Amino acid sequence: MTPTSLFGERTSWQSVARNQGLFYVITGVWPLLHRRSFEAVTGPKQDWWLVNTVGVLVSTIGASLLLASRTRTQREETLALALGSAMGLAVIDGVYVRKRTISPIYLADMLAELIIFSCWLPLLRRRR
Repeated sequence: MTPTSLFGERTSWQSVARNQGLFYVITGVWPLLHRRSFEAVTGPKQDWWLVNTVGVLVSTIGASLLLASRTRTQREETLALALGSAMGLAVIDGVYVRKRTISPIYLADMLAELIIFSCWLPLLRRRR
């Protein structure tokens, strides 16, 4: 039996991993490829080295999830990477928007991360 996503459609862990992976590759590579558009949306940055570091790490997590989505076996380390990165990024977004360190646009990313996290939950229940 395949769990149902937030949107009522049937989903598999492979599709959740693939979608999260694509989202992470796109959002991670974006500031590396086009700083001007990234800053136009997210606001100016003082520490560009930090933006580059996060971009490289997020896109690497995304690539790892894309690779994992090609296998049939749902592995614990994939779950840890997917859930930990989604919740970690959501918390960082929320904390630093609240502190007014980053732009409120990051609340959109926080929402996306929480949706991603919630898409994994039915799959975790199935593992038991």
